[in-house]
Amino acid sequence: MKKIIKGILVFLIPALFFTACMNEDLIPVLQEQKAGKILIRGYNALQDSIQISIDGKLLVIDKNTAFVNKITKDHAFVFYNNAPKRIEVINKVSKEVLRSYNFTVAKPVDTLSFYTGKNIYISKVLSYKPVVLTVAGHVGFRFIFPTLNRYSNSGYKGSVDAILKKTNGQMIGIAENINQDGFNSFLEFAYVAPPVINVELVKHGTTESYVPGMQVKLQMIIQNNKSKLIVLDEKANEAGVFTGVDGNINLVDYFTF
Repeated sequence: MKKIIKGILVFLIPALFFTACMNEDLIPVLQEQKAGKILIRGYNALQDSIQISIDGKLLVIDKNTAFVNKITKDHAFVFYNNAPKRIEVINKVSKEVLRSYNFTVAKPVDTLSFYTGKNIYISKVLSYKPVVLTVAGHVGFRFIFPTLNRYSNSGYKGSVDAILKKTNGQMIGIAENINQDGFNSFLEFAYVAPPVINVELVKHGTTESYVPGMQVKLQMIIQNNKSKLIVLDEKANEAGVFTGVDGNINLVDYFTF
């Protein structure tokens, strides 16, 4: 019996060693390595928490793996064999992947900045810096419209213009070429009380509403000496019927540019 056990051990030990070597070969020790860093600057306005996955592993910030509101992390890592880093922003409750990104060794120090809210996801927020006002006593706006046609189903495929007027009807200016993909060009004008302006959204280059059969108007608050990044957002009632557009989100309130 002892001879049998001894024989089994003699066979088993080399087999285990060989298996361990094979497993070790699956992760080469001498991989090419380069340092990398991603500066994560996000804001989550969803009711649900979000998670950030890096190559399948959840990002941890202050022992938390799920985040609401402001998200700030300088994440250092290593590129192995120049393979890209895969980052996913995930709704924790629904498990929906809101966005996916690949970061490569071509830019070892990079930035991931985003804003997410109900039906809204804006990437590269920090690349859309608020424009510096030319003189004191002015206000300025840039616009983005990520939910364009979400509820209105207008059929219009172009960009929209925002016609800005004082409450007495006097024209202030037109913010042109507002679309879903990025902020439009800057509109600056002198601040005049009262701090309320009327905004009408029309097809680019016209005075025609982008939604057939109805005017799309909203009111916005202006602040002296403020440059804003406004997110336009289509709204609907409980039945999903389009009710209008809000312009209450100013990304300058959520990020340090």
